[in-house]
Parts: sequence; C-alpha cells; structure tokens
Amino acid sequence: MTERTVFDPADPLGLDDLLTDDDRAIRATVREWAADRVLPHVAGWYERGELPGARELARELGALGALGMSLTGYGCAGASAVQYGLACLELEAADSGIRSLVSVQGSLAMYAIHRFGSEEQKRRWLPPMAAGETIGCFGLTEPDHGSDPANMRTAARRDGTDWVLDGRKMWITNGSIAGVAVVWAGTEDGIRGFLVPTDTPGFSAPEIHHKLSLRASVTSELVLDGVRLPADAALPEARGLRGPLSCLSHARYGIVWGAMGAARACFETALDYARTREQFGRPIGGFQLTQAKLADMALELHKGILLAHHLGRRMDAGRIRPEQISFGKLNNVREAIDICRTARTVLGANGISLEYPVMRHATNLESVLTYEGTVEMHQLVLGKALTGIDAFR
Repeated sequence: MTERTVFDPADPLGLDDLLTDDDRAIRATVREWAADRVLPHVAGWYERGELPGARELARELGALGALGMSLTGYGCAGASAVQYGLACLELEAADSGIRSLVSVQGSLAMYAIHRFGSEEQKRRWLPPMAAGETIGCFGLTEPDHGSDPANMRTAARRDGTDWVLDGRKMWITNGSIAGVAVVWAGTEDGIRGFLVPTDTPGFSAPEIHHKLSLRASVTSELVLDGVRLPADAALPEARGLRGPLSCLSHARYGIVWGAMGAARACFETALDYARTREQFGRPIGGFQLTQAKLADMALELHKGILLAHHLGRRMDAGRIRPEQISFGKLNNVREAIDICRTARTVLGANGISLEYPVMRHATNLESVLTYEGTVEMHQLVLGKALTGIDAFR
C-alpha cells in the first residue's frame, strides 16, 4: 500500500487530488489567516453580537486578495472559481459572518459594478474595494419583499438629470460600515441598479440588533429618504431583474462552498470529541451509534465538497447554469445544518457551549438557509427546470 492510498479521515475521498498547487496554497493562506485573526476571538464576538474592527479585517482580506478574488482587473486577484470557493470554505469554517462579509463585498457589490458598471464606475470603486479600503453592501431585500423582488417598493425617479431614490432595504450585510451601497430600485423603465455613496444626504444605515444568528456580522437596514444622485450613478448595463439575480447567483456559488466549511468545522469537532470523551469506560467513538453518526456526517460533508468542486469547474469553464447553483445551494446548506445538528448530539450538553463552535455554526446556518433564496425558492427553480412548468405563482 503506497502513501497515496492510505485512508485519510480528513479527506476520505482523496479530493485534494483535484487541486493544483496554487489551489492548495490559496487554501492554506486563507486558513492560516482565519486561524490567527478570527478563531481566537469569534466566540466572544458572537456572544456580544458584534464584529469589532470590521474595517481592519476587510483591509487584511484585501491584502490577501480575497475581495472580489474571482474578478479580473482593477486590482482584483483574477483567481479561479474553485480558488474562490476554497477561500469561502475556509472563511466559513471560522464563521459564516466572515464569509458573508467577503461574499457581499466581492460577489454582490463588486460583481455588480464589474459586470454592469461603466468604465468610470469600475475605475472609481473597484480598486479601493479590492483592497478593502472601501466596503460595499448590496440593497435588494425589502421589509415586505424578500423572495419577490419584482414587487420592490424602493423607487427612483428622474428630477432633471438627477435621480431621486426613496425606500427601505432590510437585512443588509455590511450596511452600516459600507462606503458605497449598490441599491436596486424600480423606475419607469423597470428595475435599475444605483451606486449610492453612503455619505449622500438622505441615506442612513441603522444597524440591526437582537439577532440570534450571524451575530459576528454587521447587518443593517438601508433607509433612502430623497437621496439625490447624478445621472451617472446608475449602472448602465443593468436592466430588469437579470442584474440583481445574476449577482445573487454568483454569491450563491460561494455559499455552496462556504456551508461545507461550517459543516467541516462541526464534523471535525465531533470526531475529535468522540475520540477523547469517555463514557462507560471507553471513548464514545467506540460505540456503534456514534460511529454511525460520524459516518453519515462524513458522507454528506465530502459529497457536498465534491459537488462544490464540480460546480466550480463548470463555472471556470463558462458552463454553469443558475439551476445548477440552486442545486448546490439547496443541497449543501441543508446538509450542513444536519451535520451541525448531529455534531451537537455527539457533544451532548457541551454542544451548546461557545467553548465549541457547533451551536454557533448551526444557528448561523439558519440564516444561510434562507438568505439568497429560501429552500422553497430553490426547490421551485429546480422543479421548473425539471418539468418545464413554472410553479412560482
């Protein structure tokens, strides 16, 4: 038996064979950063419901090349989709809130500007955003319209050559620390995207408190009260829902990977605990029912990572479809929650303690399950793709 065929509990399917040396180097760099800058502090952040030093963390992530890392030019790293996914996995293995900061910055705000913005908009905003010097947020969800953005109430009207925006957005990651907000609003010509500097009069972003999930993350409401913008604040290439939905699809891809990071952290915690925790005179990992839980968790974890790899290769080849990303988001987040819950049972009462990451990840994933498309919405996306029948209405 050669070294390559030895069974590795950390990589039972040998998925590392799918990675290049560059892939592994990027993964190691992000993992080391998270271990140094997030893991020693995140339990306290979560308990207090804060993300202190978020702007400094963003600058550090920018220095790593993790912000907008799969975009090209304008100071972006130009990494592959798989490399971006590996970064998301490592960040969410630390905490979903950190991965959300990166996803919203790169896959929503920066992606919207990169894909739909003018050359002037790209040159103004993308380099400082890639460096983490300017933080972005993405305003689509509204208090009364989450899964139905076509009926958003936020409106933009013409006043001479200017635009004037009024409305509210809800559950906006990075909102109160952002320097620019990508805001989607209804106009007489349909839904448009606007770049709103957050120091514009009439714009405010009160932070949302009393969350029981994603507590180590900045979540805000956006309030637009007569926000006046010049004509060139509109994203010229975005018309209709195609703009925001394509951004969401890009961000959901990162979630496919990220959810497996949270699941991995919980599985590894449960596996280590089962090897060392003794009951009835031996480690609980020696009991059949515990081994059954560990085996099932390992199956779903590594199947999910394999699915993420497959979707990443399709994205890198330019062959990914939104329905396939829905497939990955639906499966991986749902399975990740189940892995976290099962890990909690292995740890028993210790599973609810912040001395271990399990309950923190489980509660975070309750948000990940429903943001950027609920379970039901992704089921209907796949249902329509499978049957050819639209069941959304």
